[in-house]
Amino acid sequence: MKVKKGDRVMVISGDDKGKIGKVLVVYPDRNRVLVEGVNIVTKHQRPTLTIREPGIIKREAPIHISNVKVICPECSTPTRIGYAIVEGRKRRQCKKCGATFD
Repeated sequence: MKVKKGDRVMVISGDDKGKIGKVLVVYPDRNRVLVEGVNIVTKHQRPTLTIREPGIIKREAPIHISNVKVICPECSTPTRIGYAIVEGRKRRQCKKCGATFD
């Protein structure tokens, strides 16, 4: 996976197109990511033993990884990610400016 937890990403398609957020969780088995402030859904919460307060809560839902692009920390633009070998280590590389990060 080229997207990792903590990356700043931009949504490139869907209802939240253009929004920028931080990756909170990556689900590699389902090819999905949870992005802060993106794909907000409402959940009707029933009171249980662990959750005392019922009500309608809003929270983020995972979106497909193909709908996000990583924002390069150097050039601050959404870009595709490649790989480069730097000092014997495999690092992620911006396809636009060529900067390596990780």
